[in-house]
Amino acid sequence: MSQKVLLNAKEVNIILNRLACQLIENHRDFKDTVLIGIQPRGVYVAERIKKLLEDDYKIENIKMGYLDITFFRDDFRRGDKPLEANKTKIGFVVEDKNVVFIDDVLYTGRSINAALTAVQSFGRPREVELLTLIDRRFSRHLPIQPNYRGRQVDAINAEKVKVSWVENGGEDSVYLIEE
Repeated sequence: MSQKVLLNAKEVNIILNRLACQLIENHRDFKDTVLIGIQPRGVYVAERIKKLLEDDYKIENIKMGYLDITFFRDDFRRGDKPLEANKTKIGFVVEDKNVVFIDDVLYTGRSINAALTAVQSFGRPREVELLTLIDRRFSRHLPIQPNYRGRQVDAINAEKVKVSWVENGGEDSVYLIEE
């Protein structure tokens, strides 16, 4: 197994700042916009983006939640091992709001498809956008594309993209791993 560094901590930080600026361009004061991190790994990206928006760009009252999609996936009954669900934490109604889903890696599109179904439990959004740190563009099973992408990676199916964060015991980095 070999691994190649795609992004180091400095590059991750630069990309997160760029993504935050792109969100500001489209959503201004975030009055009608909510951020939703896709559990489990999208939460790290969402928290970082929210912190940047509040601390560096002085945007107040940003609504953010976490969405667990485990039992909304079309493949959740296909594995042999029992699934462990994460928590959904959305303390607001998404009815007529602009929803920005945030995830670490866009791969097949199935997670986002599940998120689109799951979010309907909280109301009908006016608009849904997708922000992803890494876009694996040659791996889609569904016609889903990000509105905001940190970096596009051309990885073949035998390769994996691993995103590591300080918050989960690693370092801020992205690796391409060949097994």
